[in-house]
Amino acid sequence: MRHPKAALLLLAVAIPALYAQKTKPAKNGAGNKIATEAKAETETEEFLDTDTLTHPLPPMLMTVERLTERDYIEVANRLGVEPEAIKAVVDIEAGKDHRGFFKPGLPLINFDLTMFRKFAGKSGINLARYNRTHAAVFTRPNARAHGSTQAAQQHRLRTARSIDDETAVMGTFWGMFQIGGFNWKLCGAKDIDDFVEKMSRSERDQLELFANFLESTGLDKPLKAKNWAAFARGYNGPSYARRGYHTRMAAAYARHKRASRNLSGFPTELSLGIKEDVDFTPMSLDSIN
Repeated sequence: MRHPKAALLLLAVAIPALYAQKTKPAKNGAGNKIATEAKAETETEEFLDTDTLTHPLPPMLMTVERLTERDYIEVANRLGVEPEAIKAVVDIEAGKDHRGFFKPGLPLINFDLTMFRKFAGKSGINLARYNRTHAAVFTRPNARAHGSTQAAQQHRLRTARSIDDETAVMGTFWGMFQIGGFNWKLCGAKDIDDFVEKMSRSERDQLELFANFLESTGLDKPLKAKNWAAFARGYNGPSYARRGYHTRMAAAYARHKRASRNLSGFPTELSLGIKEDVDFTPMSLDSIN
């Protein structure tokens, strides 16, 4: 059952050291980029490193609306894919903690200077004017100065948005599926502001954007067939094999499938008719492996 708010408050007061605690996800290699012909003209070497992800609060004190097993099943049924296949994508894009947020209201992001430069050039923005005044944009994230790599990424994005908001958003990869901001239309968003709003609202919103994206690009088909090479080629670009995305997704899928079989004899929130009282997330599945 989820912790009552009063219990969480008492815990926060009684053990203030928890606020300084950081949890590190299991080693999972570097997160990837989305670069299909339908979505991007270039690839980049600057990608999200899920090994460096740390979080300012322990999981039970996070106030982000997390994905549940029901969420995965509902969206998987809509796409005609297995829930475990979606979880495999999250493993590669966001790490085994399956977090879509750095903090409440701040989705996991990877600001990409290569993409930012490309869109700035198309918009006629002279970035050379900002090399000194906005130095954080043009240098690698300084984890030591900001407490974590993700905190430094958030600072980098804020700085870039002060140059040009739309260009910065388009040059950033967002959420637990690391979808490029330039793909907002393929995600079914009304405009780029709607895309950011939904990415910042909940992990279920991030999952819905991902589902829309797969349907728009036809990538739901290789995911349904569990053709990991075809899916990774479309989702992560032509260098997918060099980075082993297809083999890592296949391994993640197999792990989640084993976990599902292990739990098949236990009642779930769906079979019990429970909607919100059980916090049954991918994190709990990982813990039994």
